[in-house]
Amino acid sequence: MKKVFLLFIIAMAVACKNEPKEKVNAPTKTVEVKKEVFPAELGKVFEAHGGIEAWRNAETLSFNKGDEVHTSDLNSRKIVVNSPKFSMGFDGKEIWSLEEVKGGLKRDPSFYYNLYFYFYAMPFVLADNGIMYEKVDDLVFEGTHYPGYKISYKANIGTSPDDNYIVYYNSKSYKMEWLAYTVTFKSKAPVDNYKMIRYNSWENVNGFVLPKQITWYAKDKEGKYAPTTKIVDFTLPLISKEKLGDSFFEKPVK
Repeated sequence: MKKVFLLFIIAMAVACKNEPKEKVNAPTKTVEVKKEVFPAELGKVFEAHGGIEAWRNAETLSFNKGDEVHTSDLNSRKIVVNSPKFSMGFDGKEIWSLEEVKGGLKRDPSFYYNLYFYFYAMPFVLADNGIMYEKVDDLVFEGTHYPGYKISYKANIGTSPDDNYIVYYNSKSYKMEWLAYTVTFKSKAPVDNYKMIRYNSWENVNGFVLPKQITWYAKDKEGKYAPTTKIVDFTLPLISKEKLGDSFFEKPVK
């Protein structure tokens, strides 16, 4: 129901935008074009998934994870996560949550509100501001080599600037295949223990190649990566150039 409502809002925005308007002579403005600073190989990865320029022109991203509807403003990074059991989000200033559970929250909103946005918006979020890139050794899985880049953040960028990511891609298609990542949210200190996700299914969403399913992997007794039972499916994807109003991301008044 919430997805239908979101589609209705975007449709109304498009309708209003297409209404005839009186021509107004406005002063010419100078627009500064953003210069990208990521490695050329990652540029090819972004291009294989729809292109970084097209991504920067998009405004709204939405997807479902189970019964959770995750909706994001791609420029401000305002986010709302709605489900029958809880709601949380970021209104541009504060992280909020309506989840009330006896004994405390089941999920920390500061950690969870944008967690799956980052997993879903790969690889494009790896072109955010404040990122440093480092070429790393290939990941070798079942005899196939996957080239990789480590992504780290400058100090004071985001809630967990000590988090690191490594994106591994197909050397022929340049599509992203694997993501290694660390979690420092609670420790607030750098760690070397990487978790591993395989991006094993993609779909075309309005010209963008976005994940349909991801699977966590762990090393077995022989030190080889094997799939775990943790699998996440993404459904009802939506990406649009239409912008949602600020009130959409505000904490609802009870």
